[in-house]
Amino acid sequence: MLMDVMMPNVDGLTAARIIRALDRPDAETVPILALTANAFAEDARKCLDAGMNAHLAKPLNMPLVKAAIAKFTQHSTTV
Repeated sequence: MLMDVMMPNVDGLTAARIIRALDRPDAETVPILALTANAFAEDARKCLDAGMNAHLAKPLNMPLVKAAIAKFTQHSTTV
């Protein structure tokens, strides 16, 4: 799941916490990748602490995005 951190109403950090707390078998394992313009180390830590698997800073580097998706979905990075 690609999660924008700066969403209206419910921000991505809160959304990730809600997803992780769901009473579903996949709630703890579904990959959540943060997409954000906030690129400092403390921003990445907040995303990971909220239950996200990775932090990807904007502007997005597509090879890094593909690699992160592949890493957390166990798929090849080739299209």
